[in-house]
Amino acid sequence: MSVEAKFQKAVQIVGSLPKDGPVQPTQDDQLKFYGLFKQANNGDVTTSRPGMFDLQGKYKWDAWKSNEGKSKEQAQQEYVDALLAILEKHKDAGDSAKHIEEINSA
Repeated sequence: MSVEAKFQKAVQIVGSLPKDGPVQPTQDDQLKFYGLFKQANNGDVTTSRPGMFDLQGKYKWDAWKSNEGKSKEQAQQEYVDALLAILEKHKDAGDSAKHIEEINSA
């Protein structure tokens, strides 16, 4: 039941959520996942902020930068907690309850 195992399971679940399924993370949720994932896997941001015409790149860079200074374990735990919060809201929809159990038992 390590944080690493729960994080890997959460990443797998986020990647497998159907685009038209009952659990739909918002764009803000998706950016949060992105930033925490990058921080957990790469550490602090080392690149310069994308230019003004690359809006998607700027949003993603900002999401990563907002997690600067967090340890790998802290970023992983926050990623897991964020996914569990979304799944709890939709506990009765789709595979949410199953996903919660999978994360908790990882």
